[in-house]
Amino acid sequence: MEAQAQGLLEAEPLRGRDEDAVASADFSSMLSDEEREELKAELVQLEDEITTLRQVLSAKERHLVEIKQKLGMNLMNELKQNFSKSWHDMQTTTAYKKTHETLSHAGQKATAAFSNVGTAISKKFGDMRNSPTFKSFEERVETTVTSLKVFFRRRSYEEAKEE
Repeated sequence: MEAQAQGLLEAEPLRGRDEDAVASADFSSMLSDEEREELKAELVQLEDEITTLRQVLSAKERHLVEIKQKLGMNLMNELKQNFSKSWHDMQTTTAYKKTHETLSHAGQKATAAFSNVGTAISKKFGDMRNSPTFKSFEERVETTVTSLKVFFRRRSYEEAKEE
């Protein structure tokens, strides 16, 4: 019986067309004077209760603000706490854990690959530096640098002599 009664009562308030249909319906002709008076009394009582509930809610909200102020809680702290909780909640999800694991594994592989490339380049430079061509080039550069040093020393010595 209760399940049938629940099926007749909807949890959602009336919307759009339903409100229009109810507003345009004239039920007053179906009510007796006694029923009409009872409904008016019930309407007044409901309006009073709603007003009281609004006042109580407003008082509770003011009290809540006072308590938060006394505890030093403000909007920024609440936002930080909400963000921290959300971040923690997200980190505990299966999707995050799998993604983190996959990216971590990919990062390790990338690090190993870069390390191998770096080692290979170092080895190639070492091999190149020990090659006869590089040795010859290096000797030519050293000879040129030495010649330039000697040239500039002589020139500054001659200029100093002329003064």
